[in-house]
Amino acid sequence: MESLDLHQISVRELNQYLHQELPGKGITRLEILNPDGVHSIAAGMNVAVDIDIMGHGGYYLGGMNKYANITVHGSVGWGVAENMMSGSVRVKGFASESAGASGHGGTLIIEGDASLRCGISMKGIDIVVGGDIGNLSGFMGQAGRMVVCGNAGDGLGDSLYEAVIYVRGTVKSLGADARFEPMGDEDYAAVAELLARAGFSHDPREFKRVASAKSLYNWNADANQEY
Repeated sequence: MESLDLHQISVRELNQYLHQELPGKGITRLEILNPDGVHSIAAGMNVAVDIDIMGHGGYYLGGMNKYANITVHGSVGWGVAENMMSGSVRVKGFASESAGASGHGGTLIIEGDASLRCGISMKGIDIVVGGDIGNLSGFMGQAGRMVVCGNAGDGLGDSLYEAVIYVRGTVKSLGADARFEPMGDEDYAAVAELLARAGFSHDPREFKRVASAKSLYNWNADANQEY
């Protein structure tokens, strides 16, 4: 295992090393010390490596991740795992706004709460939140799955397409075109698999399914903007 200290090098130097030198060194695990909430740590990863970030991260940590498995031993700012393609990001603490935004693949696990707009415009990512999520989470979710072990705020799933949201707690309100649907065997299996991946032990039968009513798929000139 290799250790890199952000009291000794800059984030630019760190990311240049991760992109240009690490792939050829055969290192499979490294730790990043003293992150101190700086932004864009381990952004754009394109190598299979386990990374432990030993403290809090700022904006866009793990953004555009591909292949790496990143664990944050703290909380993170805006846009963690934004546009992630594959691999995983696990946050041991809490996440600020827009966690997992536009994620195409991989798994984002937030052990605490996530703030507003969690999973907006998700395009295939799996997101598991151990606590609550804020307003307008899942907005314009196109593909992927989100499991929320706590409660959800206002406007959940507004303008959903094919993404599916599973909520264990209460939902303050659903967004436009989102609706509750019956849970089926495939849903229970999906929730069980995602909970196991995240290391949570909740009963899948405690979750509710939120999906799109699909009334926004086609423009209706007679709707008078009332959807």
